Amino acid sequence: MASASASAATFTVGTTTSLAQRGSTLPQSKSFGVRFNSKNYLKNFCGLKATSSVRCESELSFSGKETTAALRASFASKAGMENQNIQYHLQTRASFKVAVLGAAGGIGQSLALLIKMSPLVSDLHLYDIANVKGVAADLSHCNTPSQVKDFTGASELGNCLKGVNVVVIPAGVPRKPGMTRDDLFNINAGIVRDLVTAVADNCPGAFIHIISNPVNSTVPIAAEILKQKGVYDPSKLFGVTTLDVVRANTFVAQKKNLKLIDVDVPVVGGHAGITILPLLSKTRPSVSFSDEEIEQLTVRIQNAGTEVVEAKAGAGSATLSMAYAAARFVESSLRALDGDGDVYECSYVQSDLTDLPFFASRVKLGRNGVEALIPSDLQGLTEYEQKALEALKPELKASIEKGIAFAQKQTVAA
Repeated sequence: MASASASAATFTVGTTTSLAQRGSTLPQSKSFGVRFNSKNYLKNFCGLKATSSVRCESELSFSGKETTAALRASFASKAGMENQNIQYHLQTRASFKVAVLGAAGGIGQSLALLIKMSPLVSDLHLYDIANVKGVAADLSHCNTPSQVKDFTGASELGNCLKGVNVVVIPAGVPRKPGMTRDDLFNINAGIVRDLVTAVADNCPGAFIHIISNPVNSTVPIAAEILKQKGVYDPSKLFGVTTLDVVRANTFVAQKKNLKLIDVDVPVVGGHAGITILPLLSKTRPSVSFSDEEIEQLTVRIQNAGTEVVEAKAGAGSATLSMAYAAARFVESSLRALDGDGDVYECSYVQSDLTDLPFFASRVKLGRNGVEALIPSDLQGLTEYEQKALEALKPELKASIEKGIAFAQKQTVAA
């Protein structure tokens, strides 16, 4: 978080922007933030709307001066304005409603805090089956624009969802040591089924972000439920795989001693084990890896969730990094809804890039959801990546079919 001082306290809002490396034809997703001087930002926000223009500067979220300067320089050089301080004058308007379903959990609480920091959010609805009232009361004391409301239990779920623009679903049981994502299936599949049913009934046009594992199966479940309700829009259903990209960028930067601000690694496939495929050959900036480094990095990115579960020794799973990654994807979605035409993220969506019905890849986001899939990441793969892509398909296909079968079985039972 940004520092505070008596003269001018600040805070930083995490988000993403798309930057292109010189000579590159593809957009590059970058994590950055909007840094507001409290004298302007907090004073001018009255209720839910900004009353005057807000002066802000581009700044990498949770970064130091060096990376902030690098981002500013990258903008300046592109515009031919080296050594100038880049400033944007925005009429910031908090106008979007976001609901977090499972807001009292390990991911949900941290995610709700990060979303509360967004200047684009006017209403933040927090839902859980218990213990959410205290979370909402705590967050409501933060002097940022969004109004926080709590909703407890199935009887209040409908009211939580009415008029919402983005629904984020981290609800479910977490992984424990020795537990695979498939072990979570029976519990979390039912939770996602019930929550998505409520979304279909109350805010069918909302962006739906599925975090609940196993994502490879829960997204197909959500799709089937929405189809049964007659409201399925594949461009608005997302499996949140941003954490795989965040991890890939972090691990590559550490391994090759690069500035994180410069690193972008597309991650495709799914969101479990070998279905997670970081395309290291597509890393930007271009960097060379030995065969040993490729193997080590790929395996670490694929098993990073287990790395955290084991480190926490039964006390939880990757809740903080997942919340950070989910907040980044929420902010990207809000920027797209707000009309930003340059928003790209990796996500697990309905796709025709392979012979699988769902596949994670880089997508372009717009006001109506997925505007385009980016096929070029899958072109010109190395032999290692091509073999890994073919190897992941049977497992991902089985997970997709398992989710579809679960949803269709529920229909027969009903």
